[in-house]
Amino acid sequence: MIYLDNSATTRPFDSVIKAVSDNMADNFGNASSLHRMGVNAEKVLKEAKKTILGKLGADGDLYFTSGATESNNTALSGIPKAYKHNGKRIVSTSFEHPSVENPLKKLEEAGYEVVRVKPPKRDEPQDFEQRIASAVNADTLMVSVMWVNNETGFITDTAKLYAAVKRANPKTIVHVDAVQGFCKLPSKMLKADLISLSAHKIHGVKGMGALYCAKGVRFEPLLYGGGQQKNLRSGTEPIDLIAGFAEAVRSYPDCTEKYAALNERLVSKLSELPDIGINSYNNAKNILNFSVRGVRSEIMLHFLEEREIYVSSGSACSKGKTSGVLAEFGVSDRDADCAIRASFSPFTSEIDIDALIQGIEDGIKRFRR
Repeated sequence: MIYLDNSATTRPFDSVIKAVSDNMADNFGNASSLHRMGVNAEKVLKEAKKTILGKLGADGDLYFTSGATESNNTALSGIPKAYKHNGKRIVSTSFEHPSVENPLKKLEEAGYEVVRVKPPKRDEPQDFEQRIASAVNADTLMVSVMWVNNETGFITDTAKLYAAVKRANPKTIVHVDAVQGFCKLPSKMLKADLISLSAHKIHGVKGMGALYCAKGVRFEPLLYGGGQQKNLRSGTEPIDLIAGFAEAVRSYPDCTEKYAALNERLVSKLSELPDIGINSYNNAKNILNFSVRGVRSEIMLHFLEEREIYVSSGSACSKGKTSGVLAEFGVSDRDADCAIRASFSPFTSEIDIDALIQGIEDGIKRFRR
């Protein structure tokens, strides 16, 4: 099996599976309990926070959630409630994940103004981060952007953006959806007041995420209940999943050079095939979006699947629908209809890339008209 859909989800590391299993079997106490089992569970919770915060290189607190969707919704719901008098303008981009875009639509319905900044064109010589910051004014409550786009891999330098936003309005809260960049890009490129994370994108398990919150920043909770996690995210903490999340962070290797080499190999070999369009630019090297013109995405995807090669036709959340995100990046409807996303992991090899190319070449011969 050749799995190249790691932006959708990843295979848990063996060490993660062991950490989850061991805690399920031997450390199943409630972290709020006062007895030894509760104390042991709380110890794992604290160590996990330390590990993840260390990887973020950030000084603040971490709240465990059921995943990045909950983290994003908490940020976009909790900041407007906590800072009611700081303004009614929110700045974002036109290519956000649905777990950000849909809450933004709800905020618009509630009377907030949402400004969506379009990405720069491929060869457009401009400072995208400054363009976002230029939309910030005295009435701007919040800026919410993704670090790495899940469909094209487009990178926003959020550390640069954070500095520009704070210069424009020091009171504006900056939220970053860091799901696709965490552990894959240098932490020096990541800076925000709130950061959403997901375990299953870095070889942890599904159903586990986190929301980082900087010191001095507050938000209202999305969930109310027993008051766990400082009353900001109630619910008994899943210590086993949290242990797995921390282990995934510890185990994720530095793949900077590896991903760059794999990306270069894939682009080079795609260039040797007829009528291929590369849709990614300024992208994280573990993600490449390209169009095999003349063969619809779904047809190519299932042809490759027959060879046990797994790629995506876009965001897993879109269920195969033509992506509106690609249009924002200047991809024509024709090319979007035949777009393929390949996304790598530490397990991906050059042999996998070569097999993908061979499969695409065979698919072109069979299906292209």
